[in-house]
Amino acid sequence: MKAEYLYKQPKTLLNKGTGFLSGYSHSLNPYTGCSFGCSYCYVRQMPVSTFRGLEWGSWVDIKQGAAEIFRKELRKAKVKGPVTIFMSSSTDPYQPIEYKERITRSLLEVIVEEPPDFLFVQTRSPLVARDIDLLLRLGDQVRVSMTVETDLERIRKHFSPSAPPIGARLKTLQALADAGVPTQATIAPMLPSSEALPALLRKCVDRVCVDDYFMGDGSGGKRTRSLGISTLYKQLGLEEWYDPSAYRIVYERLKTVFEEDQIYVSQQGFEP
Repeated sequence: MKAEYLYKQPKTLLNKGTGFLSGYSHSLNPYTGCSFGCSYCYVRQMPVSTFRGLEWGSWVDIKQGAAEIFRKELRKAKVKGPVTIFMSSSTDPYQPIEYKERITRSLLEVIVEEPPDFLFVQTRSPLVARDIDLLLRLGDQVRVSMTVETDLERIRKHFSPSAPPIGARLKTLQALADAGVPTQATIAPMLPSSEALPALLRKCVDRVCVDDYFMGDGSGGKRTRSLGISTLYKQLGLEEWYDPSAYRIVYERLKTVFEEDQIYVSQQGFEP
């Protein structure tokens, strides 16, 4: 799907951390919209998407002048107390347009100059490796969380055909870890996977989070149900994976190669 790109002048960049992200003082979204357009994305059901009237994944707003606005907001926020930032809650900060526009990198440059107490970077894109130089300057005040919702490419293509291949994400996790950037693998939303997934992740990380629609979409799974995601599971004959207890399958598999204190479930895996 080809996305339509529009340049916008944002009035604000930092948003108060609420709900699932209540452990953070703020969330930060370099873009509005996301060209990865994953079928299960809970943002499809949020006002930012529904008011647009266009298919999720078909449009992206580029926030011009984001760095200077963010710099002013960050300074004000730091005066008021500890600042912990989740980037990003409703878009991927390293979606394809970032190659050209470098909005996320410009925000990272500000963060390096004016470090918050903690920065959590959530992505599924190998492009994050481009910014290893900046991420390293944040030391243990940053964590990069790479989404690896399955190890099976046919499953990835079925649910999120426009997202980066799994193999590329694993290579990126390894590159980040080798460089010394704090990382974790995030199996979220958990999709059908093979018994090989835990061992693949263990080669790259020593911290993993597993989450599903029922714990992680902010509505107990209601948002996801309204998207009709269950149909995608039926098409594959894998309905048993679309169940509130299915995460235990992956959790038990993870325990064979990770220590229990290296495995996080849902919200606790995203906390600062």
